[in-house]
Amino acid sequence: MSEQNIVLNSLLKPLEEFYKPSFVEEIAINHAGEVWMRLHGARVPWVSYQAEILSKQYLVDLIHTVANIYERPFDPIHGMPVVYATLPGNHRFTAIAGPNVQYDDRDVTGGVALNIRGGGAPSTSFENYHLKQGQELLKIKPRKNVRPDDPYERLMSAINDGSPILISGATSTGKTTFLNHMLTLIDKNSRVITVEDAREIRVPQPNRVHFILSRTEQTNDFNYARLLDLVVRMTPDVIIGGEISTDNASVLWEMLGTGHDHFYTTIHAESAEAAYAAFADRILHTQPAYDRSELIAEMKQKIRVVQLSRDGSLRAVTEVV
Repeated sequence: MSEQNIVLNSLLKPLEEFYKPSFVEEIAINHAGEVWMRLHGARVPWVSYQAEILSKQYLVDLIHTVANIYERPFDPIHGMPVVYATLPGNHRFTAIAGPNVQYDDRDVTGGVALNIRGGGAPSTSFENYHLKQGQELLKIKPRKNVRPDDPYERLMSAINDGSPILISGATSTGKTTFLNHMLTLIDKNSRVITVEDAREIRVPQPNRVHFILSRTEQTNDFNYARLLDLVVRMTPDVIIGGEISTDNASVLWEMLGTGHDHFYTTIHAESAEAAYAAFADRILHTQPAYDRSELIAEMKQKIRVVQLSRDGSLRAVTEVV
């Protein structure tokens, strides 16, 4: 065994008890001192444990070591803050450190987050996937796409069935406040990942990660295209996008197509119809090959819009489509 692998195996010791057991699908660390374990087939899939040994310095040293051994670039401040690798035992490693990741106010100068997917798994056959000869396919969380007559019920059904929701409104209509309240209605055991320009979204779920891509203070090589790959590898149950802009629209649209439930974002627009059009136009700004009419039609099939309006101090939901 090479000296580098000896160092890596030694560094991994504090984590092995969490990700190596066969009943563990993956682990997630959102901040120092705590690890979340996703268990195969568990009723509550994520369980957390306190582990003081997993300090921020330890986690950053681990990422640096993995980057060096696997010859991956890693420079959170001026280069690439993300590292992907396959650890011994076929465990997939995803990690990020620096100003692009936060958990809470302790991480204002930069945080750390990582996922390790277990190499082991329960014995596998087609029956593990409920595929049997002569038997109908199992429907898991089928989206009903029901739109009740009552606007409140339309919104609640969209939240409950995981439909993507676009919160639209002009400046100061309370889009972020409304989104923050919606998050209180999501299962507290959900894993939530947000994508923001600055920290505004308040997530009550403890299993969460906040990714920051500042439009004015970005100094490294992290961008929205790289963020897309990172988010899907972090196994979110809920994805929250910041306000849609020309910079992020196409990536948020791609995220929406990854099959994850509970995708929420906001946009500046005066009506639900204008919200679809504005989203499409922002996508076309960087992806002009799309057909605008077809894009808007697809959005109307996939995305619910909640329109907020304001008259002086009065704020109200004026459309739920």
